[in-house]
Amino acid sequence: MGLTGGIASGKSTVSAIFEELGAVVIDGDKLAREVVEKGTPGLEQVVAAFGPGLLTPGGDLDRPAMGAIVFNDPEKRLLLETIVHPLVFERYAALEAATTPDDVVIHDIPLLAESGRADTFDEVIVVDVPEQLQVERMLRDRGWTDDDARARIGSQATREQRLAIATHVIDNTGTLEALRERVEEVYRALTGDGS
Repeated sequence: MGLTGGIASGKSTVSAIFEELGAVVIDGDKLAREVVEKGTPGLEQVVAAFGPGLLTPGGDLDRPAMGAIVFNDPEKRLLLETIVHPLVFERYAALEAATTPDDVVIHDIPLLAESGRADTFDEVIVVDVPEQLQVERMLRDRGWTDDDARARIGSQATREQRLAIATHVIDNTGTLEALRERVEEVYRALTGDGS
């Protein structure tokens, strides 16, 4: 299964609930961080493409600096994606190969709609919230400016594009309890457990 949602939609919370319910969650954000950790070939490629100024004094990738560059320049974002995405997909394949046929495997992929890979999954789960709620959450929870929040949203697929690939939609405009109930409902549908 593929799991996606726009920034600040609550996809990470949904992913965690699926994991609690017994799903094997393969998290694209975590893998994207892993493949550019200090000492990796991925980080070497990023430094070769963008320069050593994107390293912290400790030799790690300066994520905020990288984000400021790529989320405001589509060409640079594409360059970063051409480095990171193949490395992430290699890790996805290795992790999926380690699962059993009985496992419910959920690929948590933030940019699934953008990747054009939705049709490679049996089911696509979209965590959905209105854009204004995304902005409010980024201002409140991340301390971003309105402009930064809207720029990040603008760099992603639209809400309509995500909903167009959805097999299951999880609305995250209510309480955590309501969200958990909806995730449990979708999990039952995925496992064929109608009870």
